[in-house]
Amino acid sequence: MTIMEFPKFEEKFFKGRGAQINPFNPFNNANLTQEHFEGLDEALPEPRETQYFIEQPKKILNKLEMPDAAMMYSVNPYQGCEHGCIYCYARNSHNYWGFSAGLDFETKIIVKHNAAELLEKVFIKQKWVPGPVTFSGNTDCYQPVERKLAITRSLLEVCRKFKNPAGIITKNQLILRDIDILKDLAKENLIFVNITITTLKEDLRRQLEPRTSSCGNRLKTIEKLAEAGIPVGVMIGPIIPGLTDSEIPDIMNAAADSGAQTANYTMVRLNGALDKIFTDWIWKTYPMKAEKVLNNIRSTHQGQLNDSRWSLRMRGDGELANSIHQLFYLMRDKYMPKKKAFEYNIKSFKRPGQLKLDFDLFA
Repeated sequence: MTIMEFPKFEEKFFKGRGAQINPFNPFNNANLTQEHFEGLDEALPEPRETQYFIEQPKKILNKLEMPDAAMMYSVNPYQGCEHGCIYCYARNSHNYWGFSAGLDFETKIIVKHNAAELLEKVFIKQKWVPGPVTFSGNTDCYQPVERKLAITRSLLEVCRKFKNPAGIITKNQLILRDIDILKDLAKENLIFVNITITTLKEDLRRQLEPRTSSCGNRLKTIEKLAEAGIPVGVMIGPIIPGLTDSEIPDIMNAAADSGAQTANYTMVRLNGALDKIFTDWIWKTYPMKAEKVLNNIRSTHQGQLNDSRWSLRMRGDGELANSIHQLFYLMRDKYMPKKKAFEYNIKSFKRPGQLKLDFDLFA
């Protein structure tokens, strides 16, 4: 009998956080990191309290040029995210702010207090062509600090004022606080909400996404949004083969029963520092599954943990990726047979003092 030897990691686990290490930031020449004698990043000596940094950006609207992006414009009221989802692709963006993609991403949050003012300046310009703006793409716009700062709410108020369509993707039930604005937008087909559900197993959710709403509360959020007449769907993602892929039927069933109209998914990919962050995490939390999970991820991305191929990076390829793809669409057809794409209304857009927008100008 062969005894499997697991990689040795720090035994101390920082509860309530996703990442357990702060990998080196290649963009920061002044990086101060603890180096393991074998070249591994070590866990930080103690958990950190969340810090908030005020930023006054000159622009808030991001135009996405990626050919496989599901959105054209995004707005991020925050950079970094206290939800701490271990798999989050946005972690690497924290490097550009001089921080690490690891624990820094969830403990050093950049706050953009002037976000609503900047968005209003965009909409009021004559060159703005009305179109859906997504909150957020690189952070969760309803992360815990939003309860106090309400920056996302102020952004939605701008969308309501100009009647510009908006999309939201979140894991937090805090979105229900703004149901009054969402109902106003929904009356004119100006809003669509996606609630992300990665797993229905609460113990796994606490490890994967430590500071997010519980699985049950996310389903209740879908239910309450649907009851209020707000179009809502479920995002099952990222799917982690060997850890969450078996839950696709149950998540689809539960979301449909709660009122979700549509469903989409993405496959996990460990780009940049995520390779090191996720590998450290999986060996610490699920050592008996770690090797299988990592090998499964590689099998969906041509033997790599990362994948930068347009379109394929979101879905993966290979036998395992194809079987997950087939299972997803089989379950969606079963539980959401009347699915149809949501069509945003762009014809209601108007600027202050403007009675009617001539859409022939945009033809």
